[in-house]
Amino acid sequence: MLMSRRPRMFVARLDSRTESTPLARYLLRAYLAGLPSGDRYRDTAELLLCELFANAVQHSGAPDDRHIEIRFALVSSRLRLEVHDASTVRPSVRAAAPDDEHGRGLFLVNELAERWGCASRPCGIGKFVWALIAPAV
Repeated sequence: MLMSRRPRMFVARLDSRTESTPLARYLLRAYLAGLPSGDRYRDTAELLLCELFANAVQHSGAPDDRHIEIRFALVSSRLRLEVHDASTVRPSVRAAAPDDEHGRGLFLVNELAERWGCASRPCGIGKFVWALIAPAV
């Protein structure tokens, strides 16, 4: 008898560089491809993962030898994204001026995620930022 299984939590550690963002997006797409309705999360999930990953790269102030960890899991029909970094500085939503080139990432996360937050890493240095994404209708 063939049994269908949902993918469990996916975890990967990537270099703390802007150039790692496409790889993070690729890994998310591969994870979602294994879900029966993964395409219903894809657009929002890709955008939010890229924003959270970029924030970790730009604002963590971590040494070059540190990695950024990404995690994906389906929890009660919600996709949970996590981005872990070595910084203890917590992100906050800020108001960007119309001509600012940066500063809208967490605003997008706040608007598009069902919920999001930040917590200290329980077994290590740094923090993680998480977002819950509802499936698109």
